[in-house]
Amino acid sequence: MPTSQSQKKEAIAQATEQELASLADRGVRIAGNACSPIVLVKGDLDEAECSGGELAAGADGAALRKALGAIGYAPEDFCVLASVAGAGDGAVAAGEALTCDLFREALETLDPEAVLLLDNYEDLMKNQTENSAADVMRETYADMLVAIDDFDTAMLKPGLVAHVQGRRVLALDGFEAALTDKAAKQRMWAYIKQLTPAAAPL
Repeated sequence: MPTSQSQKKEAIAQATEQELASLADRGVRIAGNACSPIVLVKGDLDEAECSGGELAAGADGAALRKALGAIGYAPEDFCVLASVAGAGDGAVAAGEALTCDLFREALETLDPEAVLLLDNYEDLMKNQTENSAADVMRETYADMLVAIDDFDTAMLKPGLVAHVQGRRVLALDGFEAALTDKAAKQRMWAYIKQLTPAAAPL
């Protein structure tokens, strides 16, 4: 008996749920709609997030939802992936950067069309950390970034869109910190406007 389209969709949905559950068991933290066409990656977690609170549940999340809505994303198009581990099986200690294999598996499971990196290594130097979203993305997809001709784009310099594995990837230089600075907020907005939904007019 042939498999119907609805059965195929259900099977894909079940497989994705299993993959997401497996990732969570290994310390990967994901919040929001796993089917969103855009994924926001955050490495610089605030105190509430570090304590297990929902990712981007504060002022940064509200501002990001507003910004994405303004450029054409639907309200449900919101998914946040932490580039640092939460509680899991101990393979990666909580608070440490995800391994490249685990980060790649998480991003490929979510399979977004666009990726927005909310923090950058240079922005976190003062904290002596290498857990930033951009840093983990650079290390994980180094084999693809090296093929990009422009050096700054390949290094995921904030404000420049890189095409990686068929996705548009854009790094911001500290979104949450920019919320208290008018000029920085305007710069973030100028950057984000480059990631309109794929089907939306430019």
